[in-house]
Amino acid sequence: MRTISAFGACLVVLAWPAWAQDTEERLAASRAAAGQLTQQLGAELRKELAAGGPVGAIGVCRNVAPEIAGKLSRQMGARVARVSLKTRNPLLGTPDAWEQQMLADFDRRAAAGDKPETLEVFEVASEPAGRYFRYLKAIPVQPLCLACHGTPETIAAEVKERIAQDYPHDRATGYSLGQIRGAVTIKQRVAE
Repeated sequence: MRTISAFGACLVVLAWPAWAQDTEERLAASRAAAGQLTQQLGAELRKELAAGGPVGAIGVCRNVAPEIAGKLSRQMGARVARVSLKTRNPLLGTPDAWEQQMLADFDRRAAAGDKPETLEVFEVASEPAGRYFRYLKAIPVQPLCLACHGTPETIAAEVKERIAQDYPHDRATGYSLGQIRGAVTIKQRVAE
């Protein structure tokens, strides 16, 4: 059994508030960035749905969402993205092992009655490449999502055609209101 010297214990106690403050600041910044991404994307989608319908909105998720995430990534010095267990664009939306585990947990929690809009998780994780602050915020299926992510019976033929053209490996359909479409993910390196 290891024991901590009195000096070592004092260092841990003195360092703890700085670590906690750093984590709280990262959490607040992550929540703000996730909110900004979903709000900006939602506004762009509503605008395009009104102007060009669901077919035009496909371009918003394909082009505008990565631009918003890229801008937030540069501002935060972190990776900001959207991921899902059922990807539409596997190059941009495939979750890593941690994200897969958390998304599966979100699905279990939502099925047990937790409200999808409240689901989030964060931690400082040690990985082979270093330590990272990890954050995941669920993206619940909204009514406007169903035009492109609903069941095959409810998606219009021209939308299906455009999705097949733009996303030949699409798996992001079959959703209903209240399910979890995916999540905003944030990964930021933490000093050793």
